[in-house]
Formats: sequence, C-alpha cells, structure tokens
Amino acid sequence: MPIIILVLGIAFLYFLLVKCKLNAFLSLLITCLVVGYAEGLPLAKLISSIETGMGGTLGHLAIILGLGAMFGKIMADGGGAQRIADTLIAKFGRKHVAWAVAITGFVVGITLFWEVSFVVLIPIVFTISVAGKIPLLEVGLPMLSAITISHCFLPPHPGPVAIANIFHANIGLVLVYGIIISIPTLLVTGPLFYKLVKKAGVNTEIPSGLKVGKVFEEHELPGFLISFFTALVPVIIIIASLVIEAAFPKDSLIVTVFKFIGTTDMALLIALLVSMYSFGFAQGKNIKDLMLSAEQSIKSIAMIILVIGGGGAFKQVIIDSGVGQYVASLMVGMPLSPYIVAWVITAVIRVAIGSSTVTLFTPAGLLLPLLSQPGVNPELMVIALACGSVFFDPPTDAAFWMVKEYFNFTLPQMFVIWGGLTSLIAIMGLIGVITLSFFI
Repeated sequence: MPIIILVLGIAFLYFLLVKCKLNAFLSLLITCLVVGYAEGLPLAKLISSIETGMGGTLGHLAIILGLGAMFGKIMADGGGAQRIADTLIAKFGRKHVAWAVAITGFVVGITLFWEVSFVVLIPIVFTISVAGKIPLLEVGLPMLSAITISHCFLPPHPGPVAIANIFHANIGLVLVYGIIISIPTLLVTGPLFYKLVKKAGVNTEIPSGLKVGKVFEEHELPGFLISFFTALVPVIIIIASLVIEAAFPKDSLIVTVFKFIGTTDMALLIALLVSMYSFGFAQGKNIKDLMLSAEQSIKSIAMIILVIGGGGAFKQVIIDSGVGQYVASLMVGMPLSPYIVAWVITAVIRVAIGSSTVTLFTPAGLLLPLLSQPGVNPELMVIALACGSVFFDPPTDAAFWMVKEYFNFTLPQMFVIWGGLTSLIAIMGLIGVITLSFFI
C-alpha cells in the first residue's frame, strides 16, 4: 500500500504540473500534503516534515546555488566563460568538444559535490553552446553524466565513503574499482547517449533568465590561464585541503585552517572573490558593475531555489512515512547474486525517496549479512549500492529540479532523457561490478 500511494502521488504531481499548468513549487507543496496524509503522517508531523525537508535541502544548497550563480554570472559577464569555451572549441574542434566537457566534468566531479560541480560548469556549458553554435544537450548531457558518475561511484564523496566504512571495505580499492567501471560508463552515457537524444529530435534552449549576454571581441577577453585557474579555484582549494589533512596532524593549525576553507561554501566564496578580480577589476569594471551582475544572477535562480526546496520537502515526507525501509524489508532475500540484490533494493528505494546519498544509507544495515556469503567482495558491494543509488532520478530529488530548470526540460523530457541517462549510468555500473566480480 505505501508504494501504491507513492506512485499515485507522483502521478498527481504530474497532473498538477502538466495538466493544470501549476507552478512546480506549488505542485510539490500540495503533493507533499496529499501524499504525507495518505501515508499516515499525523498533520502536525506532516508540516514539520515539509519544513525539515525544505530547510535541510536548502540549508546545504542555498549557499552553494547563490554563490555558484554569482560566480558563474561574473565569469560569464567578464568573458572568462567565453575564453574557456573558445579555447576548448579551438583545441578539440567542434566535433570533439563534447568529449572535452565530459573529461573536465569527470575530473572536477571527483573532488566537488554534484551541486558544486554543476554550478561551476554550467556557465561554461552555456557559453560553449552559444559560442560554438552547438546544441545545448550535446555538451550538457556529457557534463551531467560525468559529474553524476564521479559523485556516486568514487570516494571521497560521502556516500561511497560512508558505505565503505559500514561494510569495512578498503577505500583505496573502492576508488580503483570505481574508476575502472567509470571509464566505459562515461563512454556510453556521455556523448554517445546524446546521439540517441539527437536521433529522437529532442533539444532544449537555455532559459531566458540564464542566457549568455554579450559576445566578446578577442581583445576584450581575459587570458585562458587566468580564466581556467579561476574556474578551478574551488577544485584547487578542496584538493589542497584533502592533501593537508592527510599530511599533517589532525590537531595542527594548518589542518584546522584548511578544513575550514576546504568546505564547499568557503571554497565557492573564495572563488567568487577571486573571480571579482580576474573578471572584474582586472577587466576595468568597478564594484557597482560586479554587484549588478551578482543581483541579476540571484533573481534568475530565485524560483529554481524554491522548486529545489519543494523537492527536498517531498523527499522528507517520503522518508518520514517509512516507505524506504518498507521497500527494503520486502526485497531482502531475493534468490539472486548478492550484487544484483544490493543494486535492485537500492534502485527501488532511490525511485521511492530520491536523494542518492540518503538512498545509500537506507538499505546498508539490511544488506550487511550478504557480505558473509562466499566470494562477495565488500568493495564491489559498495559500488553496487552506489550504482543503484543513481537509478532513474525521481522528482523527490533536488538534482531532478536543478537539471529541469537549468536545461529547460519539460516534465516528459525529464522522465525520458534525465531518467534514461541516470538509469543507463546505474545499469552500466552494475554490469561493471558483475564483470569485475569474475576477476576479483
């Protein structure tokens, strides 16, 4: 019954969005109330659950989205995004630029959270699309595939690390196996997946509020090195923080300092300040010009932030109603390979509750007994769960709404293209796990 209510709830959300043309935030809020009540949450708990879900999601994302939007807008308005885009197109050619974006996304995604990778790379994707007259999805889908693979398969991201600790798996081996599986997965789900989308005749336009404005003349652009360096400042800071933490005593001053500046919020804030010099003061702009760009960027994502918060509220209602644990308990004991069992349980929970990180934790305790079976490798079990946790990203996940709003997808397109892409990543990952299990 809880699963049927959830399915009907998602159908109701679809009805409000598509048939009634209701705003996405309002549709999510109304659906939260209907589904939460139907799942048996007390009314007082229901309101609390919505507030907790929205606050918990935006508490993490609002700062990242806000700083990321300002960073991206200043980089675009100062010519930095165009310089990076022009250089990538010139070096790799129009034909191969999508592969360059995919590789860049994969490398950036190894150290940055999915949301941070997204907001750092999206202005470059938009600018490549405009400057090279390339369909948005041709460069956008490889970027999305790359950062999703990095975030969910590879340490030091919190999901794989936490599950590795629960399963007593070797983090280093999880990383090695994850990279081995990631390479063919990225090849299939990156530029090659776009060919299927192109054959179907689907394309989208950059949202009007996020469109790249001025196209700069060559002499107006900043240099490539300063542009590339500034774009990678968050990556550099976070990598430096990880290195410092590994090299010095935990209670030393330098570790304390770098743990502070190595948080995603601080790394983006520092990157924003650096961009104000690289793409502002160094380009002859004043503080008034820069703050105007910052204000315009926040206006353009205000509704996006509310919609993402609504997705977080929906996710929390589902979690608090116990649907995830209910699904997991139903599916334990299936007569299949332990890796497939772990993947299927995690994938079903993913579709039910949304967040890939939360999905990873839900079945972990239930799946621990599988590790005692002969021939089961704990590192591959970690990756099997990680693969299942990205299957068919549902409307209860904040990432679903980020992709929808930034890429201007309709809801049917989201289910087919974004749902198809994340499902393909999950399936390719499982195939990789099973293949490696024959050799490890």
